[in-house]
Amino acid sequence: MPYLLKSEPESYSFSDLERDSETTWDGVKNPQALMNLAGMKKGEKLVIYHTVTEKAAVGTAHVVSVDASNPKSPIVRIAPGKRLKQPKTLAEMREAPVFRGSLLFRQFRLSVVPLTDAQYEWLLS
Repeated sequence: MPYLLKSEPESYSFSDLERDSETTWDGVKNPQALMNLAGMKKGEKLVIYHTVTEKAAVGTAHVVSVDASNPKSPIVRIAPGKRLKQPKTLAEMREAPVFRGSLLFRQFRLSVVPLTDAQYEWLLS
């Protein structure tokens, strides 16, 4: 299952992930977001979304490893994929039929959002 990971670019941006080559995705506090993190599997596809100033999906990544032995603090390592040729804005996502009923808009503050395969492909198109 693909996931959308939200990050404030001033704190940690997609460029930072590209520079670092790999990172632990941490700082998540919401219980549902933590469950989503703990449920991830190696190799799963990710979309990095910049919040606050940009409000756009900007790049892809993938899960390198998951240690969910402590579900309240899963250790998820991710690596960058590719920068999107054209970022997909929040406004575009709101208008896209593929996102109707999405958790992204029902629980907007959720920082780790599961995506359908169709939503993931739309974000990359």
